[in-house]
Amino acid sequence: MPRMWTLRSIDPEDAGLLFRMLPGTLKTVGRAPRSDFVVDSALVSRVHCRLELSAADQLELEDLGSTNGTFVNGKKITKVTLNDGDMVTIGRVQFVVASGAPLDDSKTSTMPQA
Repeated sequence: MPRMWTLRSIDPEDAGLLFRMLPGTLKTVGRAPRSDFVVDSALVSRVHCRLELSAADQLELEDLGSTNGTFVNGKKITKVTLNDGDMVTIGRVQFVVASGAPLDDSKTSTMPQA
């Protein structure tokens, strides 16, 4: 069952960034205002990397030729499938990856019938 994934900034502590990915979405990350997820920090390229969450619940991260690289668990990557708990570094900002609870479209909020 598909899940929502998140990337939450943990360093620096005051970055306060939380990015949410829903199944079937593709988002760019970068310093430019046109990026889907803006990281206004030193060493971040205008369009730094791309996140894609497939319908099969695979979250992929791809560096888009950034000047300073994209790192997962301390290793420079070109393209990688992320796992729950991975640490992603973009510029000087570090994020932790989390896969959320399964999304269940059949559960809707309804008022009980009287």
